[in-house]
Amino acid sequence: MYLSAWATLAALGVYFWTGVVAGAARVRYKVPAPSMDGPEAFQSRQRVQMNTLEQLPLVLVPMWLCAWYLGDTWAAAGGMLWCCARVLYALGYYRDPAKRELGFILGMLACGALVAGASVGLLMQ
Repeated sequence: MYLSAWATLAALGVYFWTGVVAGAARVRYKVPAPSMDGPEAFQSRQRVQMNTLEQLPLVLVPMWLCAWYLGDTWAAAGGMLWCCARVLYALGYYRDPAKRELGFILGMLACGALVAGASVGLLMQ
């Protein structure tokens, strides 16, 4: 499950990156902790980071189930698709929150594919 391990690290890297961006926005826009209120640019960056955290269980759990029951390559492909989708989501959201949709949809499709892959793998047992 070598490839799924790399995809897991990539997902954590995406999450770390969104956290750094949110933290830098907190400093740039002078939003003291624990406040979550500030300029829209700060709120967008903070929301991307929180939404990415909310999505992590939806990708990591089915990715590992898919890797175990269906195959490492399929699981890693789904995990990497999710990573690319989250970067697309973040960059779109940073420009204009209305432009986040494509990244969000692709990320959810990746999660759905991983759940389907895990289910197929389980049924084949």
